Amino acid sequence: MVSQFNSLENALKYFFGYDQFRSGQKQIINEALNNKDLLVIMPTGGGKSLCFQLPALLKSGVCIVVSPLIALMQDQVDTLLDNGIGATFLNSTLNREELQSRENAILKGKIKLLYVAPERLLNDNFLNFLDFLRQKVGLSGFAIDEAHCVSAWGHDFRPEYRQLKQLRFRYPQVPMFALTATATKRVRADIIEQLGLQNPTVHVASFDRPNLYYEVQEKSRRSYTQLLNYVRSQEGSGIIYCLSRKNVETIAFRLQQDGIEALPYHAGMYDDERAVNQTRFIRDDVRIIVATIAFGMGINKPDVRFVVHYDLPRNLESYYQESGRAGRDGEPANCALFFSFGDLKRLEYLIDQKIDEKEQRVGRQQVRQVVDYAEGTECRRSIILRYFGQQYKGKCDNCDNCNYPKPIEDWTIEAQKFLSCVARCQERFGMSHIIDVLRGSKKKKIEKYGHHLLSTYGIGKDKSVAEWKMLGRSLIHQGFVNETTDGFSVLKLNKYSWEIFRNERKVEIAITKSLKVKASNDYNPRKAESDLLLHQLRKLRKHLADQNKVAPYVVFADSSLRLMAQIKPQTIEAFKKISGVTAYKAEQYGDSFVSEIREFCQQQSLPTPLPTSSNMITLQLYQQGLTIREISERRNLKESTIYSHISELLAMNQPIDIDRFISEEKKAMIIKCIQTIGDSSLTPLKNHLGDDYSYDEIKLVRAWYRRENKQ
Repeated sequence: MVSQFNSLENALKYFFGYDQFRSGQKQIINEALNNKDLLVIMPTGGGKSLCFQLPALLKSGVCIVVSPLIALMQDQVDTLLDNGIGATFLNSTLNREELQSRENAILKGKIKLLYVAPERLLNDNFLNFLDFLRQKVGLSGFAIDEAHCVSAWGHDFRPEYRQLKQLRFRYPQVPMFALTATATKRVRADIIEQLGLQNPTVHVASFDRPNLYYEVQEKSRRSYTQLLNYVRSQEGSGIIYCLSRKNVETIAFRLQQDGIEALPYHAGMYDDERAVNQTRFIRDDVRIIVATIAFGMGINKPDVRFVVHYDLPRNLESYYQESGRAGRDGEPANCALFFSFGDLKRLEYLIDQKIDEKEQRVGRQQVRQVVDYAEGTECRRSIILRYFGQQYKGKCDNCDNCNYPKPIEDWTIEAQKFLSCVARCQERFGMSHIIDVLRGSKKKKIEKYGHHLLSTYGIGKDKSVAEWKMLGRSLIHQGFVNETTDGFSVLKLNKYSWEIFRNERKVEIAITKSLKVKASNDYNPRKAESDLLLHQLRKLRKHLADQNKVAPYVVFADSSLRLMAQIKPQTIEAFKKISGVTAYKAEQYGDSFVSEIREFCQQQSLPTPLPTSSNMITLQLYQQGLTIREISERRNLKESTIYSHISELLAMNQPIDIDRFISEEKKAMIIKCIQTIGDSSLTPLKNHLGDDYSYDEIKLVRAWYRRENKQ
């Protein structure tokens, strides 16, 4: 099937509507097409799914996708089906007849991607079905989504994932692709071992999410009012994370009282109640979901515009995962953390309840890392990426610390004192102990180790504990000293530490705290016009999504709507050029969106396009008395394309008599149907009218009806 496309880019546009690949995708897809085992570590929103979906469409056979959550597989299948792609899932939500029908479709070769949970996949009956499927249709690969679940060292271990290694023994020649958003080196090695990947190519993409704006706000006494003001300042959908179920219920209720559409989500709710609230949020029936971390991996909503952590997260990895649910579509999004030491005390109390002493120790270190992030004065992106072992260039210009930098001072001498103390304590202690020595503390621990006899003892009395902590955090964040991650947080010198000792490197740190919000852009009439059209297109998208019982982003992504609002395509041909618009989607939704854009342009007195050269040729042939079929044969185009030309010509008030193409009886029935259920989408009209009416006939009468009712 690869040969039917001139390039992978053409295949990408055909199936998914995008003109170019994201970073790393093309290389991964080429290797998947060459039947290589793969381990792909790519951050949320980086385009992992495409890395196995496109190869599955270009290879013969069926790709089996292992997905841990029903909501996740249903969402991906909805999106693929809306692109006209053969995909389905088999899970416990289906009755026997539905299962039989889907299995028949799979065996007839109508399905390219089959989503299943690991429990079903490893069932003896299903494995027998797979054996038969391999013989009859073929297996193109196994894609293990959320592959970190296979590792006990991962943040969401699932024992049933461990058994997936059976696939390697049963189908040794079928390639396996493991994909996840985050995985340390230890987890990566475990995934390879547990799945039995054979000489896999490992792709580790950057953990950077450049579209996310990070900020920390000091939590005020009137924290709810602070949150309410923040929510009112944001656009689009948002997630608010709270530490406790009580907070979730309280915040959701108060937001509702203040006119904000919000729903709660936590593990204490009934399963069906949680499912309903999640669905209503995903389908834009409500704007805000207030949740504990129970609201997690199954959330595939790409157009979340902001995430607020109302309470402190437990660790930086959780914060990265949870805040990363914003802006999965690559569009700008905001991530705010409300920080208070009161929340810190609550987290420490929860850690103290752990029985295992090592777990307590690791938990405290993880919380300290979150506090270091919250109080850090360096680029927040640098701090997050360093946690994952990735060095960042420095100033990102997309966080509060970079956009509103604090005054910088040279603290080289203080840094030399600090690092000298680390050295004299033989690199065996953490920051708090080093600060106690510098400030001449009388604690017993100081005397126990004889550190009151060191030359650095008491040389830092001129600075407060807070100031020394500020310096210590800055040294860690800038990479000038290392900190162990085994739960003890011991400071270790590195090559930069010695450069500071030798006066070969200066240490500059930000020394004040200043809370500000992002500056608003100056008023731009053109942007205001686009924003107004974008609002109307979102309403149309929501209407179409509700009719088709899917989430709005399944119809079109926000990025595609934004391009429509900026470019304002007023013909189907121009509409097809928008990124994210496939030929299938143009057929399904093009007329509705183009009509909305044309109407907006007319209301705003913006130029309406003249017929394209292609439309004019069709018009000339029509004027010669040719039928639709004759025009399509003469032009070597599909009849549906000619119908689209005629519909566009009608919208441009060209002299077209549709009675030449459709009987008066059919025309009357279609008009009656339009008047009954509306004309936003062709599918409901077609379903209502039945098989005696074609999409093309309905499209033609709808275009005529819209023109007549504007006059």
